[in-house]
Amino acid sequence: MSQTKYIFVTGGVTSSLGKGIIAASLAKLLQARGYKTTIQKLDPYINVDPGTLNPYEHGECYVTDDGAETDLDLGHYERFLNVRTSQANNVTTGRIYQSVIEKERRGEFLGKTVQVVPHITNEIKERIQILGKSGEYDIVITEIGGTVGDIESLPYIEAVRQLLWELGDNNGIVIHLTLVPYLSAAGELKTKPTQHSVKTLMESGIKADILVCRTEHQISDDIKDKLALFCNVKRDAVIQSIDASTIYDVPILMQEEGLDTVTLHKLALPDTVVPDLTNWNEFLHKHKNPKEEVNIGLIGKYVELQDSYKSILEAFIHAGAVNEVRVKIKWIHSEHITDRNLVNKMKDLDGILVAPGFGERGIEGKVKAVKHAREHNIPFLGICLGMQMAVIEYGRNVLNLSDANSTEMDANTANPVISLMEEQKTITNKGGTMRLGAWDCDLKDGSLVQKVYHGAKTISERHRHRYEFNNQYKEAMEKAGLVASGINKKTGLVEIVELPTHPWFIGVQYHPEYKSTVANPHPLFVGFVKAALEHKIK
Repeated sequence: MSQTKYIFVTGGVTSSLGKGIIAASLAKLLQARGYKTTIQKLDPYINVDPGTLNPYEHGECYVTDDGAETDLDLGHYERFLNVRTSQANNVTTGRIYQSVIEKERRGEFLGKTVQVVPHITNEIKERIQILGKSGEYDIVITEIGGTVGDIESLPYIEAVRQLLWELGDNNGIVIHLTLVPYLSAAGELKTKPTQHSVKTLMESGIKADILVCRTEHQISDDIKDKLALFCNVKRDAVIQSIDASTIYDVPILMQEEGLDTVTLHKLALPDTVVPDLTNWNEFLHKHKNPKEEVNIGLIGKYVELQDSYKSILEAFIHAGAVNEVRVKIKWIHSEHITDRNLVNKMKDLDGILVAPGFGERGIEGKVKAVKHAREHNIPFLGICLGMQMAVIEYGRNVLNLSDANSTEMDANTANPVISLMEEQKTITNKGGTMRLGAWDCDLKDGSLVQKVYHGAKTISERHRHRYEFNNQYKEAMEKAGLVASGINKKTGLVEIVELPTHPWFIGVQYHPEYKSTVANPHPLFVGFVKAALEHKIK
């Protein structure tokens, strides 16, 4: 294709309607037709990135190969498309303003008054087009966070208006996602919120080309006709997006509604190839028709908000489908685990996952959960902080270092089995200063983890942490039975620990969940679910 085409996805009426899933589903359909497609997210908050946000505020912080701390929607993009995202796929208002202010300080605006229009909008337009100008993609889908009408979103909407004009006919379109609520008292769906949302968008100079209507009930032809008439869109461009049992149904539902077909027509692109969704449908069939069920205890401290562990939950769905198993998650708050209730909370679990996190809160509960998994031969997977808890538990209860700890929790511990990296000790800024992004790891020959990774010698996984296994304790740990089975050769840092005497006990310093996709379920999760099933059958 000679020119990259752009699709902008906006939202109206309310937040959390699923713009990310709609964008990812459309991208999947376009990709299945042979178009090279990517997605980016524009986030209107003023944080530079979500790296310093509490998970309760914004859900999970997703990390890319190049070390960008991004919105969790980028996880959906990768899981659906099996295409790696990068720093260019997530843009925040904080990053936009930071860049413009830095340019002003360098004198790049030649003494001009710096304003939202044109300086901020020009910066936004540049960021939108970085992926398109790379030559790698036929179509770039840009999801604009927030809701139309929000004061934070106005510069983005204005930038889109300008860009649509600059791109010319058939090179850019707007898909507007809105809510069509059902009033049970009246027994009918109401179109007025959508009409108002489209009107607000038009007041900013943008006409919606396609309406995607979120609904809990089927939208009748009469309502579609009404929406088309009053929202000034073509009848075939009113797309129903009804609640689905799983997000992985959405591409199929969007195909049935013709979202990909109408999109291609509006972009003047050929609509001759039938989407190849064979593998996707195969995954869906296995996911919906499991032969067995396993119970996995997820030990975390943000369990009230499941989006805090979004990638982990999705990785279990992918791994469950491979094993033809339904993975039932039992949410266990680590702060609520005590010696008295431990056995009861761990009852009937086929596997225990100790989740990532930061800070001191809930740590002792995690250590107790690790000990229970180790002593009762329950399959165990520790991720990031979960791996560190496994090292602390082993230090305390096997090496008899009763005060073994991480300097994150106790700066003065006499046995810092987990400690701060030397280069981290002088850092005062919290944002973007951890060990981030993809790092290589060499696997120990003959180890369980090498078997899990299908015999690989070296792997590459994504990190997001500041504290590390303290190599001063490595020899003692290994003598006592906890083997360092994955090492980063460049730094000498321990990435993986495992217990050869245990049926399946692995702790990893990285985040395997970030790389799990529908097309490539992560081998650690596949192996863990398989081990949980074997534990259940015994």
